[in-house]
Amino acid sequence: MKILIVSDTHRQNENYFRVIDKVAPVDMVIHCGDVEGSEYIIEKKAACPVEIVLGNNDYFSELPREKNFMIGPYKVWLTHGHNYYVTVENGSIKREAISRGADIVMYGHTHRPVIDIGQNITAINPGSLTYPRQDGRKPSYIIMEIDGKQKAHFTLNYL
Repeated sequence: MKILIVSDTHRQNENYFRVIDKVAPVDMVIHCGDVEGSEYIIEKKAACPVEIVLGNNDYFSELPREKNFMIGPYKVWLTHGHNYYVTVENGSIKREAISRGADIVMYGHTHRPVIDIGQNITAINPGSLTYPRQDGRKPSYIIMEIDGKQKAHFTLNYL
């Protein structure tokens, strides 16, 4: 199973379209928020199941604030992260994810990519495809793959 994880596209979807064309086919797309009204475009271009949550810039949206779902054997908690102090550190969001029984927490908001694999929780932030803030400022996304033994592998990619 191949999953594309993106975030913080802020209605500037050109890089998202480029990534989809580059990595297709995918079995699922996960967007960690701040689509700013382009949910339909994100879903249509994906041509597969899509999970999207509300970001702090998704005004007047009916997207859910958070979602829980399964990917293979993994319980995923998806949230934008702005309510969990992720701009300072990711310890709070990881503790919250553990308390919810999640195996993986996926979040955005910081525009900086993170793959933090711990003993009790894996924290994933794909960064931003539109306004990256990490050193080098390259648009980023993560590919999650579930292998034949149901083990998750995460790869950080840049445009």
